[in-house]
Amino acid sequence: MNYRLIALDVDGTLLNDDHELTEQTIETIQEVHDQGAHIVLCTGRAPDSTLPILQQLGLEGTMITHNGAATVHADERGKTLVNEFSFTLPEIAPMLDYVRTEGIHFDVCTSFNMYIERIGEYEKEMYTKFLVSPKLVTDVSELGLPIVKFTLFSNPEMLDRVQQEWDEQQLYGHLRMIRSGDLFIDVMSAKANKGNALKALAATLEIDPSEIMAIGNYYNDLEMMAFAGLGIAVENSPDGVKEAADAVTASNNDEGVHKALVKYCL
Repeated sequence: MNYRLIALDVDGTLLNDDHELTEQTIETIQEVHDQGAHIVLCTGRAPDSTLPILQQLGLEGTMITHNGAATVHADERGKTLVNEFSFTLPEIAPMLDYVRTEGIHFDVCTSFNMYIERIGEYEKEMYTKFLVSPKLVTDVSELGLPIVKFTLFSNPEMLDRVQQEWDEQQLYGHLRMIRSGDLFIDVMSAKANKGNALKALAATLEIDPSEIMAIGNYYNDLEMMAFAGLGIAVENSPDGVKEAADAVTASNNDEGVHKALVKYCL
């Protein structure tokens, strides 16, 4: 099959556990790109922390960021917002009260910026790892900006409890809550997911879903893997993700993206 669009999750999929790209993976992606395929990074990251990965691959083009809430085009002229699914800060007021009371770290994101109310060394280390520089404000509620993502960062046990309680209380209302990693919960517009963003991009490029390959590692990748003609999970994915995939490749620490591209594209 000649895949015309390759959608790649970043953390836990494209990057190894040291948040690095291997030279072999870079070379293989460039080869697939040179054969005419669009390479699209589909990530929970913001545009500013996704762009360095795209540049390291020697590419420019469209990035699906914030787990599908913001699609951004990047080239030598800069970054341009293509599409976003946003919501307002009053819509998350009950959740803000909860995380402040419980002392859970959180941030809120517009398409291009991230805002926090406090930060410790543990959080600084996490943001540094993901190439993020959040803006410190007194009260995010006073920003008055459209928001694309509200993220909690804590230990898995705490987030398990949050997930259960917010589900029981439907605290997120008409918004969508997803577990985007062991240490993260994201709240976004109900329309925002990587699958919907990929569908919109494919329509713009006039690419059929059967001509798309998507590779991911977590539950926030399921919609894009389902939309693609071939959805692949890396070996380090949870069992539920691997069961939903069409195929499984090697882990992110064993160049799973490289091996999948060689097998299905080269």
